[in-house]
Amino acid sequence: MTTDQDLPMEGPSATALFAAKGLDITPNKDQGVIKVVKRQGFDGEQPMVGDRVTVHYTGKLLTGKKFDSSRDRNEPFCFNVGRGQVLKAWDIGVLTMQRGEVCTLLCKQEYAYGNDGNAGKIPPNSSVLFEMELLNIEGELLTDDGGIIRKIQLKGDGSSNPNDGATVDVHLEGHCEGRIFDCRDVSFTVGQGEDKGVPLGVDRAVDKMQRGECCLLYLKPKYGFGSKGKPEYKIGPDKDVLYKVTLRDFKRAKESWEMDLSEKLDLAVGVKNKGNQYFKAGLYRQAVIQYQRIISWLEMECGYGLEQLKKINDFVLRAHLNLALCFLRLKEFSQVVENCNKVIELDDGNEKALYRRGEARLLRNEFSLAMADFQRVLQVNPSNRAARAQISHCQSRIKEHHEQDKKIYANMFQKFAEQDAKTGRTKRRRNESVRTSMNGEVGIKRRRRSQDHPW
Repeated sequence: MTTDQDLPMEGPSATALFAAKGLDITPNKDQGVIKVVKRQGFDGEQPMVGDRVTVHYTGKLLTGKKFDSSRDRNEPFCFNVGRGQVLKAWDIGVLTMQRGEVCTLLCKQEYAYGNDGNAGKIPPNSSVLFEMELLNIEGELLTDDGGIIRKIQLKGDGSSNPNDGATVDVHLEGHCEGRIFDCRDVSFTVGQGEDKGVPLGVDRAVDKMQRGECCLLYLKPKYGFGSKGKPEYKIGPDKDVLYKVTLRDFKRAKESWEMDLSEKLDLAVGVKNKGNQYFKAGLYRQAVIQYQRIISWLEMECGYGLEQLKKINDFVLRAHLNLALCFLRLKEFSQVVENCNKVIELDDGNEKALYRRGEARLLRNEFSLAMADFQRVLQVNPSNRAARAQISHCQSRIKEHHEQDKKIYANMFQKFAEQDAKTGRTKRRRNESVRTSMNGEVGIKRRRRSQDHPW
């Protein structure tokens, strides 16, 4: 690729210069994005589709007028490349760059701001120039907590992905601390990878892959082998692991809209049992996947007649209750409250939902709300000893909380009083010092007057 340190970003000759010195990087070679490298990259690493990249950029019209610059704001810009989050020219251009590279892109309107332009900044049907610097390349975050990071090594074919319940054929290579501990071909059902020894992070990532894709998955312990580790692989507790995954083939499961109600109800029995199996094994996140599938199938169903409606409500209610229990074990208390609320919408006197919501609120230190839930449990079932004990516990916690508040406020007021007293002493000393100083000055003046005049 041509390198040109001195290529101008403005002027009527920009298009001609780019055509002569630049490289057309558009897939169909229509000269929609022409690139000229101004500084080569550092290490040869290029981003792949989905990677999170950090760039600096300056945008100009062909007249030379600057319309935007991250450098002027001193704020680098981050986005997932190739995901349609930015201008088409950026997705195309940044995928060709190396870390540390600086380049200039000449972008036709169909790859930039289109026929409409950008009101007040970009006239309609305008080609624009961007100077881009690729500062950093990171993997794609597949979870909000950063527990699964993907770096695509080989892009897959097509736009279809596996879904929950799909059967997938994959090749796995597991790495930990520079050592390969797992290398095999395996088939499993998405959402049930645990049955084949596939860690949760791989299971959750597969439904975002395309056929033929090869990627690296960086898994935090929560999505790998957790606090127990994997003794058969000689992996200790709380270890990060890396999996290289190739999705060779898959067969999608039926989507909700492809099934009639009878089919959903039949499948829900097996899925609920699978969820219960995972729960009993302490695999709460895997259980969550199963219970959520039931809700996705049935929550919006009405059924035909009272019998079907009762079946649907029973499945949905139990799934939400089980989810609340899973999230209690996972210490995700907001989710517990949310699922219990769903149950209470269906059955406002549900003893288990009220009790579990009370537990979650107690663990969030919402003592009054928790006590109200446990009191409602007793209204439903006066013989519930656990709820009665929890009310006593809430009362004790509220009392402790009040005592702590009293101590905090007492100490606060004492500190204020000490500060006021200290300020008063300082002020008195300052006043005494001023008076002493003034008296001294008066005495000096008197002595000076006696010396200035003859006796």
